[in-house]
Amino acid sequence: MDFTLPEELKMLQSNLRRYVDKEMIPVERESTTDEEDLKPEWQKKFQQGMRDLGLWMYDIPEEYGGQGLGILARCVIWEELALTIALPARHSEITGPSVRAILFELPEDLKKKYLYPVLEGKKHACFGQTEPEAGSDPGSMRTIAARDGDQYVVNGTKRFITGADKADFIQLMAATDRAKGSRGGISCFLVDMDTPGVKITARFKTMMGDRPCEIHFDNVRVPASHRVGEEGEGFKFGQKWLGVGRVHHGARALGVAERCLEMASSYAKQRVTFGQPLSQRQSIQWMLVDSFVELKAARLMVWEAACKMDKGEDARNDCYVAKMYADEMAFKVVDRCMQIHGGIALTTDLPIERMWRQQRSYRITEGATEVMKMVIARHVLKAYP
Repeated sequence: MDFTLPEELKMLQSNLRRYVDKEMIPVERESTTDEEDLKPEWQKKFQQGMRDLGLWMYDIPEEYGGQGLGILARCVIWEELALTIALPARHSEITGPSVRAILFELPEDLKKKYLYPVLEGKKHACFGQTEPEAGSDPGSMRTIAARDGDQYVVNGTKRFITGADKADFIQLMAATDRAKGSRGGISCFLVDMDTPGVKITARFKTMMGDRPCEIHFDNVRVPASHRVGEEGEGFKFGQKWLGVGRVHHGARALGVAERCLEMASSYAKQRVTFGQPLSQRQSIQWMLVDSFVELKAARLMVWEAACKMDKGEDARNDCYVAKMYADEMAFKVVDRCMQIHGGIALTTDLPIERMWRQQRSYRITEGATEVMKMVIARHVLKAYP
């Protein structure tokens, strides 16, 4: 069994690391605000950098003009770009349009209306599943899509929808049969944001700096032709996309932990207290060792999940494990890095405090740690009867 990256991915990793070190990290304090958007001048600069590296639209299939890179390659990219806070958490602003896998499932007429404009940068989409009463439990979804002839009538509320205020349409999950819940009772629809009855009712400012929205749907009429797949297949589509997202979460955590371990080790060797560098104190050494070992373990988990997905194997449980462990690991590493740096880590002079806030949020988003454990427990109980 080979635990090393293929040569082409090592080269990709090396080239991207050099770019991040040279172009992004030196301008972190200048280019980054605590907001979701990247400054236009840096967005243009970094987009050109990604084009020069051959990473523009890296996650888009080749038949649609992208690079068609596999999941493991994407994880390498996510890890390297997570080394810096010069970028928003979602780096699609510099690597190409954000296209969820759902759009590739559309019939040709809907691809013309939704997919191709997104690829061309003419339209933007958001994804709506979370609700005030249905976050980690989509089966309790209360947004209803009731069939009425050749239309559906949608009523309900979605909350914490990232990018909704800039979206032209929403990929909406709604219950078409509440009795079935997530087992065949949820469908996916494409709904234009300017459809009568669609209204953004709140914007939340979060500790990560982004501003997700709350959207209310009041008797919104959606053509039945705008349903993605068969009725009741929505949860399946959503889980397919979320599985990839969870592996990306894990890869991003690797980058955050790698940067913080590097910073902590470097500072520990420089900082002298009571006549001795911090690096000579066992309490500090153990923090660094724990961080190194946990990071190594997490990377193997993420890579295993990614490799399975690239092979077309069932990697659902591996995705849960990678997401849960890597996000928890990275938060501990960031926290140790903050402790080693002391007071200076609490200031915006260093990226640590922002990484701490962001990584704390990732233990909740796209599947809270406790929900991941609940799902993994089912696997364990089946595997060890």
